[in-house]
Amino acid sequence: MSAGVDIFVLAAPVPDAALEQLATVLADCVEGGASVNFMAPFSQAQALAFFRKVANSVASGDTMLLAAKLDGKIIGTVQLGLDTPPNQPHRADIKKMLVHRSARGRGVGADLMARVEEEAKKRGRWLLVLDTVPGDNGYRLYKRAGWTESGIIPDYAMFPDGRLCDTALLWKRLDK
Repeated sequence: MSAGVDIFVLAAPVPDAALEQLATVLADCVEGGASVNFMAPFSQAQALAFFRKVANSVASGDTMLLAAKLDGKIIGTVQLGLDTPPNQPHRADIKKMLVHRSARGRGVGADLMARVEEEAKKRGRWLLVLDTVPGDNGYRLYKRAGWTESGIIPDYAMFPDGRLCDTALLWKRLDK
């Protein structure tokens, strides 16, 4: 665990103050060029609207939301998508693994991923999947953590500035 960083699960109802801080992290990542579904310009209000939807998904049990806090402030987050088809009760999706640019390089992303894997196992989810931009920081983090690449889809999405980017599909089987 990174020094001074607290990784925790945000349960429903997700407090407004937490949603605001999560939105700040998302807006910072988009501003920094992360391909996480949003285009520039991207406002704090848009980021907050996104996390309000996530909070509804947390309340319904379809999503687990984790956050990383340092010095009383949320600096990172990751989601575990639990809304899978009936024939996939063992699988979950990793979504929106985000770390504020000011907190990068301290192991926060690795800590978030370790904790989300623990939470997945507690829920009987032992096969995890995600997609990410090949070669980016997240990709390197996942590969160091033992994720396996299944393939790359060219021109799958766009960076916030409109440039096309590929995506790598990755998976990880956890100990049951």
